[in-house]
This record gives sequence, structure tokens and C-alpha cells, in this order.
Amino acid sequence: MANANALQKPLTPSAELSAVIGPGPHTRPEATAKLWSYIKDNDCQNPENRREIVADAKLQLVFGGANKATMFEVPKHLNRHLTPAIPAEGLA
Repeated sequence: MANANALQKPLTPSAELSAVIGPGPHTRPEATAKLWSYIKDNDCQNPENRREIVADAKLQLVFGGANKATMFEVPKHLNRHLTPAIPAEGLA
């Protein structure tokens, strides 16, 4: 993946994020999709304001302890929990 753009590069999720989306590595779009799938599957959207995410215990760890976040804040929280994956073959 030497020529991968930023969206295709594998990223390693933190332990807190791994509890929600599974162990990595994941690309940023994969991590985002899995996070939204978790939010929808666990009914974490406020039914009166679908742009608001009501955090369960796992999401609170991802959201820095906050009990809710807007859908516009989710990428900021996600970015805090993703680091570049270390290539298996080492640096070339």
C-alpha cells in the first residue's frame, strides 16, 4: 500500500475504540462506518434529535467521558482514537 492516499491507509484503533468497532487495522472510512453501525444497532441516537448521539458506557470512553455528542463531533472523537498502523514488513 505504498501509494495509498490518506483514506486508504490502515489505522490502529485505541483499546476504547476497538471495544466498539473491533480490532484493527481499519481504514478511516471503515472505522467511521463501523462506528455508525454500532450507534444505529445500539439505538444511541436521540429519537427527538437524530443529530445527537447518546453515549452508552463504551461510547463514553470514545467520547472522552461525555455522555452525548453531536454527529458533527463524532469525527473529532474518532480521530483521537486512530493511529497509523505499523507495517508488518517494516519501513522500506
